Amino acid sequence: MSISKLLLLCVFFTITSAQAEDGSYPEKNDDGEFSIMNSLSDLGLHNLKDERWNIYSQATYISSFKQAFPAAYTNLNGSPNSLLPNSERSFTATFTSYLGLKAWTGAEFYAAPEMISERPLSGLKGIGGSIQNFELQKNGTSSATWYLSRVFYRQTLSLGGEKSDVNSGPLQLAGTVSSRRIVFTVGTFSILDIFDKNSYAGDLRQQFLNMAFLTNAAYDFAADARGYTTGLVGEYYFDTWAFRFARIAAPKDPNALPLDYNILKYYGDQVELEHKHVIKGQSGALKLLAYRNHENMGRFSDAITAYQSDPAKNATTCTGYNYDSGNSSAPDLCWARKPNVKMGIGINMEQGITEDIGLFFRGMVSDGKTEVYSYTSSDRSLSLGGLMNGLRWGRNKDAVGLGYAQSWISSQHATYLNMGGIDGFIGDGKINVKPEQLVNIFYKWHVISSSWLSFDYQHLNNPAYNSDRGPVNIYGVRVHFEF
Repeated sequence: MSISKLLLLCVFFTITSAQAEDGSYPEKNDDGEFSIMNSLSDLGLHNLKDERWNIYSQATYISSFKQAFPAAYTNLNGSPNSLLPNSERSFTATFTSYLGLKAWTGAEFYAAPEMISERPLSGLKGIGGSIQNFELQKNGTSSATWYLSRVFYRQTLSLGGEKSDVNSGPLQLAGTVSSRRIVFTVGTFSILDIFDKNSYAGDLRQQFLNMAFLTNAAYDFAADARGYTTGLVGEYYFDTWAFRFARIAAPKDPNALPLDYNILKYYGDQVELEHKHVIKGQSGALKLLAYRNHENMGRFSDAITAYQSDPAKNATTCTGYNYDSGNSSAPDLCWARKPNVKMGIGINMEQGITEDIGLFFRGMVSDGKTEVYSYTSSDRSLSLGGLMNGLRWGRNKDAVGLGYAQSWISSQHATYLNMGGIDGFIGDGKINVKPEQLVNIFYKWHVISSSWLSFDYQHLNNPAYNSDRGPVNIYGVRVHFEF
């Protein structure tokens, strides 16, 4: 099936059918599948309406298979970042526990130890904004690795307004919350725990598998190689409006694990304005998000100029932080890194259509001048689609979803890649530039209490923005447990 036909199918599907369980907002989180705290409550050992503490866990296994695909060239002239054209298998296995503790009035403490084991396709190279499994990390191995993904303090100051219930959940203690409030969060977390959330494309352990639906692909949010950071977030809620600001730590080197904690020198700033609304009895939200990173990163034009002025400054000779390219006839960002600014602005929309149908859209434009520092190789991106739960066929904890995503790179980025340069994820040695396009279809089957089995199909056109390679078909299976 051609990409144009798949896109038409996607648009038709999003208009006629789609939804997911709404868990984006504290007052609406009613995920009833977490059973440990419910069981303790039934025994009279825990107050599930006004919690002093809670603990939840999840375990997820995702297996992916990539078919062999056509490619005019692979890793040309020693540039090492191509998606390999042979068939491959990939997997991730994760386990996370979420611990919450309520202290004085409005004060909450959270921690989340986590484990991952993984094997990516082609060493996690050769795909731009549409990496097929959102769980993949840049430094993961097939051996289990344990770490503390989150540990933070959250303080809520009530300013009045209407009271609503907050249900028990991961990183969320049950109680009540005022519609007008100020919230401060400080510690280690994922910025996506707070920013750019979407009911229908955000919780990818229950929804789409592709990273293009986790957030805007062009949102190069500051984070370590696992996707976490340390910093401060401030939020102001006024009824249906919310404003958020965050300053967070950036990695010391692009796509690396160690963070630079001097957030007065190198940092990522983001602001978000949100408005929630109801249309014909169905809830929705509109969000505007902007980010500005100040990091030690290379501009594509500077890398090209350095190479053209002195060919000895190529991808094989730099002794600073680099991606081990073997292309001696190519420029390299290693020669161009200095304090630079990267900015982007995006939109995030969601809308319930009926009780069981919901749609989403995201779009973002980044400046495209500098290298990818923390997220995917994308300078502009959009994603859209929808979900429908199984209410209509008597299985309301099942869900089916169909999404479309597209990413672009800037002209400077394309020129750099066409000269044989590489960034953190892509670089075939040459490029015939086209947008990277993805269609993702999945069905989530609720097997037994707190357990789901999902089947996933992805069709990827122009991997790494290169029409000389692909298309690629990727099949996935996800097993997910919550307890």
